[in-house]
Amino acid sequence: MPIPSMSGRGNDERRFERGVALRAGFYIFGTHVLAGFIWLLFYVGEHAHK
Repeated sequence: MPIPSMSGRGNDERRFERGVALRAGFYIFGTHVLAGFIWLLFYVGEHAHK
């Protein structure tokens, strides 16, 4: 019966950290896109001919 090595666990942790970083990047990017869209709505509404 082989003894489990620590290298496998470190690989899982690295993959988990990378997943968290990617998810955070997507959330930050998505938040900025949403904020830009809302800003665009205010900009267009402010310059609309009434």
